[in-house]
Amino acid sequence: MADRPGISLSLRVLTKRYGRQTVVDAVELDVAAGEFLTLLGPSGSGKSSILMMVAGFTPPSSGDVVLGGRSVASLAPEKRNIGVVFQNYALFPHMTVAENVGFPLKMRRLPRAERDARVTETLARVGLAGFDGRLPAQLSGGQQQRVALARALVFAPGLLLMDEPLGALDRNLRERMKHEIRRIHAEFGVTVVYVTHDQEEALTMSDRIALLDRGRIAQLGTAREIYERPKTRFVAEFVGESSLIPGTLVEDGGRWWLDGSAGRLPVPREAAAFAGRSALLMLRPEKLRLVAAESRSGVPGTVIEAVFVGEALRTVVRIEGAAIVVKTATRAGEFRPIVGAPVRVDWDPADLAVLPGEERATADLA
Repeated sequence: MADRPGISLSLRVLTKRYGRQTVVDAVELDVAAGEFLTLLGPSGSGKSSILMMVAGFTPPSSGDVVLGGRSVASLAPEKRNIGVVFQNYALFPHMTVAENVGFPLKMRRLPRAERDARVTETLARVGLAGFDGRLPAQLSGGQQQRVALARALVFAPGLLLMDEPLGALDRNLRERMKHEIRRIHAEFGVTVVYVTHDQEEALTMSDRIALLDRGRIAQLGTAREIYERPKTRFVAEFVGESSLIPGTLVEDGGRWWLDGSAGRLPVPREAAAFAGRSALLMLRPEKLRLVAAESRSGVPGTVIEAVFVGEALRTVVRIEGAAIVVKTATRAGEFRPIVGAPVRVDWDPADLAVLPGEERATADLA
């Protein structure tokens, strides 16, 4: 089976309304051919609605869906040549694996010999060679997902849509399937738009992430860009764990500082863009260090919680006017904080990010 290369996708002011409620609000997005893009966001953010409009299952209220430079907004789903994988896999329980995978080819009226050849090759490429005659009930969850993937890929679509495909799997199987989906994506060369509310899936699988908030794209970028340089409080709080400290940016002695309830804290040089304005200092737990109370570096505080979480010790430290989370490795010789004991929290200002402070309030870290 000769693969067709992935195809580009563009959303042009794409909007979806249900009565007075706007669930997708004038979204503009370009996905490159062969890219793996994830639509990430909480429930109700509009990510699945976007996917359904791209697939053709739901008509947009306004705007356009452009596939490979051609508008497809008025085309029926079967005319768009798009593969779709749902969370529940939607396999036919009375059909064998081979019959399930070959179903799209049968609908396209391909000759039986060509259908069989494509099915056999596709099953081999997703790691299911020899499973042709089994029924879905005879397969594990991961194997059922591979069948769903094979069925979506067997007709060589230019675009593959995946809606929460790992949601029904246990944690260990999810971990394996994340890597398997990336391998299959690379091998087939298809463009993938992947929907999830799971930030870990998005961070580990995507070329780029579009983080949605109330029907709009809050930030678009690589996993590293969104995690390390979020543009808003919503992005910082939704992706990963962070401590946010409010204050005002000032310059003193050739360095930049955040003046706020936690005192004067050092910040990276790029914070100069917020000079004199209200801002938020974002501290990621793994970027911070705990040092002894007698040390001269860092900010003084008191340990109020220390919890072993496997690969790290999660410590909450109360500093003046704020509580911050620190994650430290559990390797031998690492500093071990004691609840109630004084410590200092240290960091490299270059590892931090500064965000605009004029945004809707969310619950502060307790």
